[in-house]
Amino acid sequence: MHKLRIVGISGNVKAPSRTSALVASVLRRIESELGLPGRHIDLAVSAPALFRALRADQLDEEGAEIVRTVESADVLIVGSPVYRASYSGAFKHLFDLVHYEALIGKPVILAATGGTPLHGLMIDHQLRPLFSFFKALPLPTSVYALESEFDSYAVASSDIQKRIRAAVRELELILPHAKTLALSRAEEQSRLTA
Repeated sequence: MHKLRIVGISGNVKAPSRTSALVASVLRRIESELGLPGRHIDLAVSAPALFRALRADQLDEEGAEIVRTVESADVLIVGSPVYRASYSGAFKHLFDLVHYEALIGKPVILAATGGTPLHGLMIDHQLRPLFSFFKALPLPTSVYALESEFDSYAVASSDIQKRIRAAVRELELILPHAKTLALSRAEEQSRLTA
């Protein structure tokens, strides 16, 4: 069986970014607790390659590789700053390019950053419906962090660290399911190429 592919996506469009730091913190926790390293796609860096195309069939190789990485992930950690009551346009554009069947059954940890506690509603009103459309499995515990919970773009709040640990524990519980899906996909792929 292949090693599970963990992919973090930061929907920020500037660097440094609290959102990027939050997604990186979740990835580090998954690696330290579950022994699963991940790849971090930071849209502050990657978005220009995606914006060169309006549709998936227009992507150049750099943009197509980003989309393939997302589509082939076994687990996603997705985060966006709250921007105008939703996720960023760069985040939306990335998922407009992802095939609508590519994320079926994949666990997703949802995260966001914002300026007030009320902005945290974006996770349940925007992110959860997006990943429900994809038939992914958003985990029950999401991670929302205020600007005041960071120190020099590093998570400084023990409450946020507790939420990250809770989300990673939920991921650990669902991973046997994810491993089964990954094995099924690998077997199907080898049958197709045989």
